[in-house]
Amino acid sequence: MLDHMTSSRADTTKSLLRDGFGRVLEGVPAVVDGLSNDELLWRPDGDANSVAWLLWHLARQADVQIAGLAEADPVWKEQGWLERFALPYDPTSIGYGMSSADVGDFTIADPALFAGYQSAVHDRTLSLVDSLTDDDYDTVIDDRWDPPVTIAVRIVSVLDDAIKHLGQAEYVKGLVERRRTS
Repeated sequence: MLDHMTSSRADTTKSLLRDGFGRVLEGVPAVVDGLSNDELLWRPDGDANSVAWLLWHLARQADVQIAGLAEADPVWKEQGWLERFALPYDPTSIGYGMSSADVGDFTIADPALFAGYQSAVHDRTLSLVDSLTDDDYDTVIDDRWDPPVTIAVRIVSVLDDAIKHLGQAEYVKGLVERRRTS
């Protein structure tokens, strides 16, 4: 997993973050693999999230937060993912605060979009991570919290959220697969 650990804090941190975000990158297409569009959109109940919605949300939240740190537009807008997904949501929506009906309105024409969008978010994330120095990680970016949020805390938060949603998507995929055999 970790290829080359070096003595500097920044190099070690970069290696760990590359590994963590790389696992998400590999996990997204693995979850999609073998599922039909209907299965990607299946929800265990009317208030649950589908595999498709979870994968979109995990990439959107990372995209918006990493773009903020990089002082750039999200790749969602910048690279045309908004148009490719063509979702019935506000263009700035990332999934937070959506109703069950909103989640149910999620559609997908091409399952390959998930891996493509995640890859674009991943590239932006690694570009940011690679640009950071030891001192950058301690930079406070949000002092509304106690303790204040630093760049390091925000990046770990983005990774944590992505991993949790990937795990949820894997779980729902397992439920879908169990339905096939029952």
